[in-house]
Amino acid sequence: MKDLANSINGELVAPVGGAYLDNVEPATGKVYSRVPDSDGRDVERAVEAASRAFKGWSKATAAERSRIMLRIADLIEANLEKLARAETIDNGKPLWLSRAVDIPRAIANFRFFATAILHGHSEAHVTDGLALNYTLRQPVGIAGCISPWNLPLYLFTWKICPALAVGCTVVAKPSEVTPMTAYLLSELCIEAGLPPGVLNIIHGLGSKAGAAIVEHPRIAAISFTGGSVTGASIARTAGPMFKKVSLELGGKNPNVIFADADLDTAIRTSVQSSFANQGQICLCGSRVLVERPVYERVVDGLVEAAKSMKVGDPLADDTKQGALVSKPHLEKVLGCIELAKSEGGTIHCGGERPPPPPDPDALPERCRGGFFLRPAVITGLGPDCRTNQEEIFGPVVTVLPFDGEDEAIELANSTRYGLSASVWTGSVDRAHRVAARVDAGTVWVNCWLLRDLRVPFGGMKSSGVGREGGTNALEFFTEAKNVCVKLND
Repeated sequence: MKDLANSINGELVAPVGGAYLDNVEPATGKVYSRVPDSDGRDVERAVEAASRAFKGWSKATAAERSRIMLRIADLIEANLEKLARAETIDNGKPLWLSRAVDIPRAIANFRFFATAILHGHSEAHVTDGLALNYTLRQPVGIAGCISPWNLPLYLFTWKICPALAVGCTVVAKPSEVTPMTAYLLSELCIEAGLPPGVLNIIHGLGSKAGAAIVEHPRIAAISFTGGSVTGASIARTAGPMFKKVSLELGGKNPNVIFADADLDTAIRTSVQSSFANQGQICLCGSRVLVERPVYERVVDGLVEAAKSMKVGDPLADDTKQGALVSKPHLEKVLGCIELAKSEGGTIHCGGERPPPPPDPDALPERCRGGFFLRPAVITGLGPDCRTNQEEIFGPVVTVLPFDGEDEAIELANSTRYGLSASVWTGSVDRAHRVAARVDAGTVWVNCWLLRDLRVPFGGMKSSGVGREGGTNALEFFTEAKNVCVKLND
């Protein structure tokens, strides 16, 4: 039983109040470590450390900041297997996924932003020969970064890296549900020689530690990824304080499949997009919209593939679906399945716990208390029912037919969310038309989750405010200052 620690001013320290929260392994349902139950006192200590460190870190050259960040990336890479295993034990996702996606992406985040700052430039404008204007981009100060539990180190580093790169100091809170890799990162940052106070990691509940970060008057910017309800609360608090706010929130993303698409690829990729990470990715395609002539074929393909996905121990190489992140989340998703039934939906497969022994699909003994759920495919529901309007965030997908392009777009835009969409078609003209009309911050055409760290990422409507990635992230953590120099006659 390991007690994790906060990282404040370059030291690993216990929470001021001495309280801890149980950290449960999703695959077993058993407590395996404890996480600090921090509060405003811990946040205050972190803010003091970040404030002291800001002068030196913000004045360091881009090359100096880059060198330390690249050293951290190298240490993450050297510890990839350790971090991947920790991520899987903490989150419940398959180990092969942590190895292939989560930890490599954390490395990429550090390297991308560490090198991006070496290529910055200033805008300049000559004003009628009378003056020269140029733009400085200066770090906002202390940044508050709050990340979710579904992609723990991946999204934690997606926030802290651009902030650190431009010269901000950071007070960050990972999810209390999946704290382990952020804790391990704090050890690596100390080893890499990151100056004390530059990155402070506070563990604990959103209602205590997270709220204290948002409310703190000396924290100038808040970057948050999580649920829309929490995002709205942050906006209500941060708005009157004139903080910069970036909110990446929920999604109810459509996969739009036209009859002229490469159906084998569309079905195979839709299975991946619907059930990757047990459906616990904000970009998962949870509504598959299919042109009527190929509707039955797509439904059959999705059901066959979902049935064949092995639900098992996340540490096993052949597991395709691991455990959901927590017991409360499993119960929520099971409740959504029951809601779909009550609304008249047909459950073609999945939506239930794996069977007990001696069934050949039974879980291994160590996992029988874990939070597992078979992936579900649901049909027969209209677009306005709760199942098709509310984010489930689990291995559950609905399939709806449509007739023609206009109806497809109407269905795609029929929720309050607008994070991402996938469009599947063999027509280049249709791809461009539909992509332009779908309300989503990212539209993939004939693919899914093909990411480029340079492009803007974020959502429309209730899916968020602002954009992350590339220059958007670097600009968010800076303030633009115009300098106007009068020219001599």
